Amino acid sequence: VQLQASGGGLVQAGDSLRLSCAASTRTLRYYGMGWFRQYPGKEREFVASISSDGERTAYADSVKGRFTISRDNAEMTMYLQMDNLNPEDTAVYYCARRLRVGVGPNDFDSWGQGTLVTVSS
Repeated sequence: VQLQASGGGLVQAGDSLRLSCAASTRTLRYYGMGWFRQYPGKEREFVASISSDGERTAYADSVKGRFTISRDNAEMTMYLQMDNLNPEDTAVYYCARRLRVGVGPNDFDSWGQGTLVTVSS
C-alpha cells in the first residue's frame, strides 16, 4: 500500500487547511488509518485516527475540537480538516495505515511522504 499526503502549505494563525491522503489500493478500506505530525528533531506524534468504516475517530488532546478526520473509501482518500490553526501546529504531517490498536508510530505502517504545514503568527 502506498499513501501520498498533500495539502500542506503556509497559512496564518486562525486559518484552515485540509490535508488529503490518497491510497494506491482499494484494500485500504479494510484498515483504520491515522495522521501523525513530526517536529524537527522529535519523534512522530499521534494527531488523529479513524476506523475502517469511518464510524470511530480519535484525536490528540492538542487538536481536539479544531481538527476533523474523515475518509471516503470510494475515493480511497482520507482527510484532515484543520481549523483555527496556531503556530504550534507547524510540522510535517504524515498519513499511515493502522496495524493494531494503539496510537504510537509502531502501531502504523505504509507511511506517506509527508506534507509540510507552516502556521505563521
